[in-house]
Amino acid sequence: MDWILIWEIVYTVLLVLVCLKAIYDTGSNTKALAYVLAIIFLPFAGMVFYFVFGTNYRKRKIYSRKLLADDHQSKRLEAAIERKSLSLIAGGNEVVQVHRGIARLLLKENTSPLTGGNKVELLINGELKFPMVLEALRSAKHHIHMEYYIYEDDTIGKEIEQILKQKAKEGVEVRLIYDDFGSRSIRKRLVPRLRKAGVQAYPFYEIMFLALANRLNYRNHRKIVVVDGRVGFIGGINVSDGYINATDKTATKLKRKKLYWRDSHIRIEGAGVHYLQHLFLCDWNFCADQSITPSTAYFPKLNGSDTEGKYVQIAASGPDSDNPTILFSILQAIHQATQELLITTPYFIPEQAVIDALRIAALSGVKVKLLVPGKSDSRIVNAAARSFYVELLDVGVDIYLYQKGFIHAKTLVADKSLSIIGSANMDYRSFDLNFEANAIIYDEPFGEELARSFYEDLEGAVKIDNFKWEERFWLQKLLEKTVRLIAPLL
Repeated sequence: MDWILIWEIVYTVLLVLVCLKAIYDTGSNTKALAYVLAIIFLPFAGMVFYFVFGTNYRKRKIYSRKLLADDHQSKRLEAAIERKSLSLIAGGNEVVQVHRGIARLLLKENTSPLTGGNKVELLINGELKFPMVLEALRSAKHHIHMEYYIYEDDTIGKEIEQILKQKAKEGVEVRLIYDDFGSRSIRKRLVPRLRKAGVQAYPFYEIMFLALANRLNYRNHRKIVVVDGRVGFIGGINVSDGYINATDKTATKLKRKKLYWRDSHIRIEGAGVHYLQHLFLCDWNFCADQSITPSTAYFPKLNGSDTEGKYVQIAASGPDSDNPTILFSILQAIHQATQELLITTPYFIPEQAVIDALRIAALSGVKVKLLVPGKSDSRIVNAAARSFYVELLDVGVDIYLYQKGFIHAKTLVADKSLSIIGSANMDYRSFDLNFEANAIIYDEPFGEELARSFYEDLEGAVKIDNFKWEERFWLQKLLEKTVRLIAPLL
């Protein structure tokens, strides 16, 4: 009995200490509460879970985005970027003027320049994206830079592999960053084949056994391609046959998912590619332990006027950023909308700040429409997401459940003028844990095009009836609210 008493005392002290650590180290009150509940109600397992997933990497600064080692040179470059961007903000189009708060935010938080003179093309699904990517890769003269969360050794993966190997043989610098968790299937076969052919391929954050859990928790979710510093791609589409929907007999050879996959990507040509290049090189220096520095080979001088074409800016955040920049940019976009907000996201487990911003917008007369999956690839995530719907439905937000297949696009259109498209979901993980990147396009014609795409998607969706949603079986609503307690951990 004495040993039992001693054990209870030791366990209680340990429990209190771990709870205090979770409260002290976790910036979000909601997430801290979720950790504490897990620690208390899941004996030992809750503690293990916290130490596995609860380490604050942003606080630890395990990764730095800094590209130049020379502080003086770095400050000079940042000052030049700021001067140029402020000039473009002051003289930009009407959309830039309305949303200059976002432009200034990204300039201050990311030193992400506002760029003009860009060509931007919307690519719907893999059927449109991959032919454009393949064309760009084949045209490469100096370098190919690719960074993907998921790269699969399937039909499209092999087709890209052959081009990368051929380009490496021609003397083109070819670099590939893959997430060691999302692209785990290529570690043993495809990656060695690429390296043997002269392609430099590295996992962003290699998963080693002792650090397995924390490294699984912090993922590089970006999907970036940069060719010769002039053409870039960004969005939600990974390298996988699953993102290509069969349209003819030849497509049946693809090792694709049977479910129709709806996603969005963009092709950028112009100065907007330079910050994608910056992100890639910073990530590359980190994962490959190299010291590639900026040069005209990677940041070529581009012809054309800064005031022509489309204005583009890149928002990036992750454990390397002081603040959740992508979350802040989305909140700014919501707050500045005056007429309409069209949001598509496959995973909707938002910060309370997002819920409040959407409610305020709806109550202020903004038409808010949210498109989410009818069926998710995760029942737990889907249940947590549904727990948020009532708060939005009550203030007039229209929520649509996609029925045609699985919608994986991550887009936002404000007033058919400001557009956001990229890799970030509207959830805790994308805002706080993953390395993400979004493109922001300040342009009415592009905003109108993305809005048309949104309304076309609504044709394959059903609108939630507020009254019927309220009348659902109480046990289902209880389950959703219970899952919501651990939403910050999903």
